[in-house]
Amino acid sequence: MRNRVFAALIVALALAPACAEKAPGPSPLPSSFTLTTALLPSNEVPPVTNADATGRGSVTVVLDVTRDGAGSITGGTATFTVTLTSFPAGTTLTGAHIHQASAGINAGVALNTGLANGEVVLATGAGGFVKSGVNVTAAFANSLAGGVDCYFNVHTTLNPGGAIRGQLVKQ
Repeated sequence: MRNRVFAALIVALALAPACAEKAPGPSPLPSSFTLTTALLPSNEVPPVTNADATGRGSVTVVLDVTRDGAGSITGGTATFTVTLTSFPAGTTLTGAHIHQASAGINAGVALNTGLANGEVVLATGAGGFVKSGVNVTAAFANSLAGGVDCYFNVHTTLNPGGAIRGQLVKQ
């Protein structure tokens, strides 16, 4: 009888680890972040009041980050998807960038999409572009991932300082 109890105990102990639930580990750190905004001429500083004042748009920025063994962001790449409408026919884009500043404040370019002057012409007043593989420094990737105040704007020939603008919101 003792041998049967002992054998049953050994079998139970052998099966216990296989039947036990695994404790959940830490959640993996995200490898991408999405930021979006609506783009309006009234958000520019000062607001646009000339022919581009009818322009509208939106941008989605997908930031894919790289991390080291400790999980710290070491860099990344960004993909920009920009959609534009209601501009005067023939509007020429001269640039599009992220600037690090709050609403109502202008700042220098923090991240350039790489859009070249004249690369996009809105023949009918509508269109857009996609720029992918844009390198992002570790410092700025950390800022974007952390939700720092940044705005995106699109520049035109008529408004070289910016025609439409919006504050980026992390999704």
